[in-house]
Amino acid sequence: MRPFTYVRAESLPAALDSVRTADTRFLAGGTELLNWMRTGIESPRRLVAIGRLPDLNEITTYSDGLRIGAFARLNDVAQDPRVEASYPVLSQAVLKSASAQLRNLATIGGNPVQRTRCPYFRSHGPVACNKRVPGSGCAALHGSNERLAIFGWTEDCVAVQPSDPAVALACLDAEITTEHVDGGRRIPATEFHTLPGEDPSAHNVLRPGELITGIEIGTPAPKSAYVKVRERQSYEFALVSAAAAVEIQDGLISRARLALGSVALRPWRLYDAEQALVGLLPGSPAVRDAVTSGFSASRPLSSNAYKIPLARNTALRALDLALEA
Repeated sequence: MRPFTYVRAESLPAALDSVRTADTRFLAGGTELLNWMRTGIESPRRLVAIGRLPDLNEITTYSDGLRIGAFARLNDVAQDPRVEASYPVLSQAVLKSASAQLRNLATIGGNPVQRTRCPYFRSHGPVACNKRVPGSGCAALHGSNERLAIFGWTEDCVAVQPSDPAVALACLDAEITTEHVDGGRRIPATEFHTLPGEDPSAHNVLRPGELITGIEIGTPAPKSAYVKVRERQSYEFALVSAAAAVEIQDGLISRARLALGSVALRPWRLYDAEQALVGLLPGSPAVRDAVTSGFSASRPLSSNAYKIPLARNTALRALDLALEA
């Protein structure tokens, strides 16, 4: 880790003005950035601490839903009574995202920004990785790819996005709000992460110096659930995960939203399956067929074909739990 300077921003405008150069980074919880610096993924010369900026850690209700400040700690989000009651899928995803100690420090705005856990991207030695060195190739394509993508990959990158809360936010059609010296914007959670076909070197759509300030979630989804499949229960990133939110009218499914995690470089919405589920009787055999229809675009790599049935069954389990809620 090379030497760097550290300053604390006292206001949002001051923070935005401080991060105008490529060698400066924001520091909030720091649970990811410090790892990147340790392994050489990032080598900023200056860190601007923003974790104590006022009004960015509040959770507030508004007419159409809930706004969560970007600096709200993960445990505070998961245990907020409004989140637990109206958006259980988000509460469950947050609680499964990290150890209790990390959740006490990590923020809801920082978690979706975490980068892929692909072993080649995280390697301490030089390997081909377009996300580390653009144009160098993808060692995972024909290497150790048993945990990597089954959707949306190209020969330039087969990595996956590991965030659990991001999957729940994509399922809920949340929007991520940002600020920048040139103006902020609202980014749908389903479009926040960048697929390899768009830019194999990018992780998300944030501009240099752009700061996430909040997350807004609309209509409550009390019938929702999150399921995470991992190799050990105590603390591990997902092999696959699934978020489901449903609405029932006259005993039939009137709306369904399904998102998968750890299968692509962004949370993967099963839009075809969502449409096929509308009008079905919960628990009927047609439900499984509808969910299966969402996997028509799946493509396994050399060592991860198991993830297709695993992801399908995980989505079905999340859907069952949402229907039971």
